[in-house]
Amino acid sequence: MKVIICGAGQVGWQIARHLSGEQNDVTVVDNNPELVRRATDTLDVQGITGFASYPDILDRAGARDADMIIAATFSDEVNMVTCQVAHSVFAIPRKIARLRSQSYLTAIYSDLYRRDHMPIDVVISPEKEVAEAALQRLAAPAAFDTENFLAGKAQVLGIVLDEDCPVLNTPLRQLTDLFSTLRAIVVGVRREGTLFAPDAGDQLFAGDQVYLCTHREDVPRAMDIFGKKQRKQERVVIIGGGNVGLAVAHALEASPERIRAKVIEKNRKCAELAANALEKTIVLNGDGLNTDLLAEASISRADAVLCVTDDDKTNLLSAVRAKASGCPMAICLVNDPTLVPLMGPLDIDAYINPRATTVSSILRHIRHGRVRQIYSIGDAEAEVIEAQVLSTSPIAGQTIRDIDFPEGVLVGMLEKGGKAVRPTGTTRVEEGDVIVIFSMANDVPEVERLLQVSIDFF
Repeated sequence: MKVIICGAGQVGWQIARHLSGEQNDVTVVDNNPELVRRATDTLDVQGITGFASYPDILDRAGARDADMIIAATFSDEVNMVTCQVAHSVFAIPRKIARLRSQSYLTAIYSDLYRRDHMPIDVVISPEKEVAEAALQRLAAPAAFDTENFLAGKAQVLGIVLDEDCPVLNTPLRQLTDLFSTLRAIVVGVRREGTLFAPDAGDQLFAGDQVYLCTHREDVPRAMDIFGKKQRKQERVVIIGGGNVGLAVAHALEASPERIRAKVIEKNRKCAELAANALEKTIVLNGDGLNTDLLAEASISRADAVLCVTDDDKTNLLSAVRAKASGCPMAICLVNDPTLVPLMGPLDIDAYINPRATTVSSILRHIRHGRVRQIYSIGDAEAEVIEAQVLSTSPIAGQTIRDIDFPEGVLVGMLEKGGKAVRPTGTTRVEEGDVIVIFSMANDVPEVERLLQVSIDFF
């Protein structure tokens, strides 16, 4: 497949990394020559320096025979015009645009933009994706990472094992025997900074970050087994009243759980806009680092603080100050992956990486239609892939123990006849089943071969 990626920033680079690693013909376009050089030096891609919306630049990038264009520059307007030119001038079949402005998103989602006039096949909103990720974190307060699969029937949860975890130093094979009715499987472990797919003989140790694939109904029991207590969220303080904070506050207002939220926003105009847009939420104008303002927001009585300003360091420091003031849980928005190792020492419970959520969303739309969902783990170190099994797939009709999966691959859950089931070695994978697979990044191409999902992407 021939793909043009417009924008060589963090998101564009990661998408190029994924697609080029799967032997696709990828060309990266950016008006910053340094970003183009970084992409061509580190990835197997071609690079063009120039404005992505210019027809001559797209022509040089190979738009005349491209299968897909992904417009992920920092400008909404450039992304929209790029898709328009790709459609009108070059007839590129598939067009994906990243849009941030709420005004554009409202118009598009309300169908004011018709395909003939604004030909964008898929709109990706980073703020919308991040807001949904934040709500998932709040719904699973003991987990630092969470994502739904199989239409919500299954979840992948990231949890840190404490010293008092009841199942430390126990081989995973023995855990399966001890809790035979628990529909949950440990699919990934990060130990001393290294992520791997464990085998049945591996043990778990204090400090391990464990990725658990579990049936939705078994989440409370699974968390209890791993020593995590679920706390009911009733009061939430949101630091940052921009698009992300506003989206989360709107969702909390609409939630049947009756979660009460307060928003702290430093910019007065932004705070006024948030106050006018929200009905039940109190909006305070001021600095989230100010202890007096945090006290006014009753931070010591809050169940969680969500720090989602547009500055990573402000988010980290606000979270630290909120926890020092008595808030038991802190969730941070962090764009810079090099800051993630600070989460533990700073006692921050969970983080959201906008790049990872946006990359996962784009990958979900550019894979073959049988792939229903993809979630990127860590800094694109692994993927959780949900896909329907085809009759032509090499795994169809085989038991899991007979499938020659790579070492870095584990099956987390299967959906058979509409029901999510925990797979065992004797479970037979049939045509039409939906399978959830954890795969290290290097093993993704082999997983796609076994699923036969890389033949066509749309």
